[in-house]
Amino acid sequence: MSLSQPTLDDVWKLFRETDRQFKETDRKLKELSEDTDRKIKQVSLSVGRLENRLGDFVEEMVRPAAVRLFQERGIAVHEVHQNVKSQRGDEGVEIDLLVVNDTDMVAIECKSHLSIDDVNAHINRLEKLKRLLPAYGGKQVMGAVTGMVIPGHVAEYAEQQGLFVITQTGAHLRVSNASDFQAKIR
Repeated sequence: MSLSQPTLDDVWKLFRETDRQFKETDRKLKELSEDTDRKIKQVSLSVGRLENRLGDFVEEMVRPAAVRLFQERGIAVHEVHQNVKSQRGDEGVEIDLLVVNDTDMVAIECKSHLSIDDVNAHINRLEKLKRLLPAYGGKQVMGAVTGMVIPGHVAEYAEQQGLFVITQTGAHLRVSNASDFQAKIR
């Protein structure tokens, strides 16, 4: 029994069929990729909304205790303002909680999971605060950070940057910095 050589026509048929299968595979992969991208975007949006909700939860836990926490540290604050926002030209600032008296203010950033990037972003906000909120221009600006989860190295970093660190111990909130800690005045 001898095997015959494929004809040129057979080769072209095979080539066209292979090409068709590749195109069909590409089409299916593109559909799958688009569907996957859409699902990833949906999950990302859901996670983002959940993180925002958890941040809101942290904010609502800290707000009622904020005055007490800083009065215990010798800062005679008596007002808490929530979601303070200012936009001047192309520059804006948003502070989760602003705790004030006649001479001082403490801007608190509330996160579900506090990171070093969050600390750095808050320091950047603190630097802009007096300029973007001129009504507070004569006050000493201090900063604080808090979160549901605060890794130890992040708490240490925040403290090294001159920020108060508010943590939860059981059902109570406390400023975890040492009692002789001096916040950086901006």
